[in-house]
Parts: sequence; structure tokens; C-alpha cells
Amino acid sequence: MRVDIVTKEYPPEIYGGAGVHVTELVRSLRSRIEVQVRAFGGGRDEADTTSYAVPPGLAAANPAVQTLGTDLEIVGDIAGADVVHSHTWYANFAGMLASMLHGIPHVVTAHSLEPLRPWKAEQLGGGYAVSSHIEKTAYDQAAAIVAVSDGMRRDILRSYPDLDPQKVRVIYNGIDVDAWHPREDAALLERLGIDSARPSVVFVGRITRQKGLPYFLRAAEQLPPEVQLVLCAGAPDTPEIMAEVQGLVRDLQRTRDGVVWIEEFLPRPDLCAILTAATTFVCPSVYEPLGIVNLEAMACGAAVVGTATGGIPEVVVDGETGRLVPIEQAQDGTGTPLDPDRFVADLAATLTEVVSDPERAHAYGRAGRERAATAFSWEAIADATAALYREVADSGR
Repeated sequence: MRVDIVTKEYPPEIYGGAGVHVTELVRSLRSRIEVQVRAFGGGRDEADTTSYAVPPGLAAANPAVQTLGTDLEIVGDIAGADVVHSHTWYANFAGMLASMLHGIPHVVTAHSLEPLRPWKAEQLGGGYAVSSHIEKTAYDQAAAIVAVSDGMRRDILRSYPDLDPQKVRVIYNGIDVDAWHPREDAALLERLGIDSARPSVVFVGRITRQKGLPYFLRAAEQLPPEVQLVLCAGAPDTPEIMAEVQGLVRDLQRTRDGVVWIEEFLPRPDLCAILTAATTFVCPSVYEPLGIVNLEAMACGAAVVGTATGGIPEVVVDGETGRLVPIEQAQDGTGTPLDPDRFVADLAATLTEVVSDPERAHAYGRAGRERAATAFSWEAIADATAALYREVADSGR
């Protein structure tokens, strides 16, 4: 069996959880079946991997149109595959057309949903209508849709109620606990301005609406003064949200010390060291299909405080590997807290509880690493994915 995987993100061009997922899935699948990777971006020297750039004639086009142009470059090369598997709307168009052109089943993995990310209109303008149309059409025509959590499956069926529920399957994201592991590096922490003697709350993520960073920054005002804040945050979606975050960080720095903001991309070993040193990791997302960053923190032995939304409760076991913060959210697709002040206050109270009890936080961290290793193995995920490929290929014969 040959499966062609189409993805916008692939090493070395990774900026989010979808890229991490594809990378690890491909690595595990290649010991089982033939996998050809079709990736957006610059040239790569990995075997059975082909890169596709934006067509020169579309260099000045809307980003959504550039995406579709890149997809068209990919479609013809998928000839000869038994299954095509696309990840995110960026790749869905290529998968959908390849399925029609070559008569092969199309599997889609849902890492996020356009109807639940209306703020993308800030980034894409009219291109958001294009991306939304592509996603819906691809889901309608797909042979199978992989949801990375039960919460994501519910969101898919709520967003696209005409879908056959039988074709929406849950296969979790995973974590490589050999690559993500506790690592001590006092020199690195000192160079970054992190005081290893102080309790700390660590955030790692892109600066997007869905990650909820502004809510955490407001909650941080209520944390005990000895608590250190470490923000590994960059790649803003828009200048507006970047300006908002910059203003909130400046406000914090005027009233407390120990606010460390690291904007540059950090290699995995450095992130492991920061997560290992954390008293707790925080995931204040208002939208999170699973939250692979929580698995990374758990694998490094960090307690996790996360919002009780999306797939996060399927990863973080409240009172065992960390704590969950309740949230009541608008059902208009934004995930906005109905009572933002209450959410901020609950987040601050939960963080204070965990960061003030280092012994319990360490116990959460130990349990979290064990859970990451046993419940989110890439080997099990690859087995389930390969089985799905065989099922849809057999049903198409």
C-alpha cells in the first residue's frame, strides 16, 4: 500500500501542532507502509518527500489563493497512490481533487475547524470564506475524517451536521517521550533570564486568539509576587493581537519582576529544559482540539493547568496530572468566555493553588509523564491510522 500525505507543515518548516503530528505520524508509518510526503515550502532532502512552492504567478495573490495554487501543483503527483491523506484545510483541496482525479479514497485529519476560528478572517480577509468552503467540501467528500480527540469529533459533527457520523473516527495526537523528556540545564536558564530558584508558570504557544494568552496575562496580575512568568510566545497571527500582548506584558513588567518573554523559536532541547524547570505549565486556550503542547509539557514532567475545553480534558486528568479551569463559552464559533472576568479569576486561583504547592505539582508532573508515555504512544496511533487506510482502500474496491 502507498499513501500520499499532503501537508502545509513539515520539517524544517513547522509552526504548530499539525506539523508536529504529521512529522511523528510519518516517521511511525514508514515502518509499516510506503508513505510519500507532499509538503508545502522549500526544498527538502528527505527520501520520499517532495516540496512544492507557491506558483510564481501567484506571488502577489491572497494567501488562500496561493494555497490553492500550491495544491494544484501537488495533485498530479499523487497518481499511483492507494490513499491520499490531507492535514488542515491548506492541504484538503489537493486531497479532494486527487481523490476525484485518480479514483482513490481521501482521508482528512481535522486539527482545527474553520467555523470555530472566525478570527482567521483578521488574517486571511476574504480568503477565510475560501478556506471555509474548501474545508466543508473536502469533509463532505472524504472517505473518512480523523478527529484528534472526542471533543474534536463533537465539534466536527456540530459544525457539519450533515456528515455521516460513522465516517468521523477518533485517533489521538501523540507524543515521543524519548524526544520530549526531563532535562536540566542551569546555564541555559540563566542565559534566558530564568531564575531556577523561583516558582514559575510557563506558557508555550503561538500568539493567536485560540491560545488565550491575553487571558493568562490578565490572570498573572493576581499571582503571588514571587511567581515567575516565562512566555515562549511568537508567530503572531495579526499585528493587532501582537500589540495587545505587548501592552499586557508591559503592564505586568511595571508591577512585578520575573516576567521573561522569549519570542524566538527555541530548539526542542531548550524547551525541554524550560518545561522541566516549570512549577506548572499553563494552557489557557479557548479552542484546542487536543493540545499537543500539553503532552510535551507532561512528557517533560511538568504539571499542567489547562482550560476545560475541546480535547484538553482528554489529556489533562484533573487532580492527577494537573488541574482544569472551568469555562462557559459563546457558541458563535469564537469560544469567547461568557464571563471573561470570572474565567481570568478562576485561572489565577487555580494557578496560584498549583504553584504554591511544589510537592503536589511535582506529583502531577510525574503522573503526567507516565500518562503521556502509556496513553499517547505514536506506535499505537500509527497502527490505528494504517488500519483506517486499509479499511477505506478495501471499501473502495
